[in-house]
Amino acid sequence: MLKLSLFFLIISVISAILGFGGLIASAWIAEIIFYISLSVFVVLLITGLALKPPKV
Repeated sequence: MLKLSLFFLIISVISAILGFGGLIASAWIAEIIFYISLSVFVVLLITGLALKPPKV
């Protein structure tokens, strides 16, 4: 699950670069994808860390 959260982090960073940097015409779509994928990343990170006990 943590790999999936890292995937969403990468997607959010790419969409932030494209959307906030003005590299694409429809920047508002990239901003929406950024916020959605960033929130999914945070949720998956919290649940992944809470459900997976650390190995000793």
